[in-house]
Amino acid sequence: MNRKVNKGMVIYVCFFKGAESSVIPKMVSSLLSVKLSESDNGKRVSILDLPGDVLIVPQATLGGRAKGRCMQYHSNADKVLAMELYSSLIAQCEKELQAHSKWAESGAVLKYGTYGNRQVLKLDTNGPYTHLLEF
Repeated sequence: MNRKVNKGMVIYVCFFKGAESSVIPKMVSSLLSVKLSESDNGKRVSILDLPGDVLIVPQATLGGRAKGRCMQYHSNADKVLAMELYSSLIAQCEKELQAHSKWAESGAVLKYGTYGNRQVLKLDTNGPYTHLLEF
């Protein structure tokens, strides 16, 4: 399935042990309002104010730790809980994006991967511009 997005942001998500649903509203607010995008005039703006597409990718490997020559994922949340948190994240992002009139009227889209499935991505970017946000 092609989940092409245009100018916007890609969000990779991993939930660790101890993650709770109460953090989802803060995550959504921060992710959508942080000024990481560049407007046509070079000013930093949020994805809501750009407005731009959003692609959310579940990425359990972000929770990996090297032990010897192997990777272990013991820090990740239980799969059932992580799937529930991911679904909640998607639902709240959809709600917040649609509530922001500039984004909703722009034709920008929200796309997202399926939790627990293999994700194949091709990413074209205008620089190395990656940030880690922990909640």
